Amino acid sequence: MAFDDFYRLSAHAVITDAEGRVLMLKANYAERRWGLPGGAVDPGETLLETVVRECREELGCEVEVTYLSGIYYHGALNSHSAIYRASLVEPAQIMLSEEHSEWGYFPLEALRPVQRERVTACLDFTGRINYAAF
Repeated sequence: MAFDDFYRLSAHAVITDAEGRVLMLKANYAERRWGLPGGAVDPGETLLETVVRECREELGCEVEVTYLSGIYYHGALNSHSAIYRASLVEPAQIMLSEEHSEWGYFPLEALRPVQRERVTACLDFTGRINYAAF
């Protein structure tokens, strides 16, 4: 990869409710898919700072990050995504940004295969960072 090549880097949070369902947001952009809270790293920002900021912007809530569980490469987007385990800081009342139209908690079986793999690895974290390419 050359110095001036374009490349993406993002950070996302796996947040669950009391029943173990995963918090997902429906995007108002691209293919309007459901995805984990999070987004692109801003210049000068760490991955951890990114996931905290993105959750604050997208959910209107603060999060507490527990650990980094994996870093994944997505060939279609030429991007790496860092996946963090996090929880909402109580009292939390989700107030979506204009980037998303809906939110909800979903069982693992309802997630797309790539999302399910990343989330399962996060929830089953053993202390060793997971790596994969899709």
